[in-house]
Amino acid sequence: MRKVLDAWAIMEWLQGQRSAGAVQALFEQAEAGNADLSMSMVNGGEVFYLVHKRLGASQAEAFLKGLESLPLRTIVPDAKGILEAARLKALHPISYADAFAVSTAMREKAALVTGDPELRTLSDLIEIDWIGR
Repeated sequence: MRKVLDAWAIMEWLQGQRSAGAVQALFEQAEAGNADLSMSMVNGGEVFYLVHKRLGASQAEAFLKGLESLPLRTIVPDAKGILEAARLKALHPISYADAFAVSTAMREKAALVTGDPELRTLSDLIEIDWIGR
């Protein structure tokens, strides 16, 4: 099972929100070797700045330090990945950071784990593993 997590999913987990249990279950499956999880580092940067704005610099730095221990691969986009995300942004009403989550899911041939309403409309492009309300 291949899954890409977006910033929405990670923020839910970090803040212990309603969908945190679904993300935690994926982490446990990955630790057991039953799931292959990844995330674009662009979305990792998005989580960093959101945590920094909401909870402060020390919490943001703690997230970065803890990111290494999570059972997911962080993918740094190359030039091709950046242009794929830019094309998605040009064609769809999504944020630039969300375009990286979508393009990563496309490249990884994986479902995108999210609860972000603006991404729900892209189910014709990728499989969406909806964990939102």
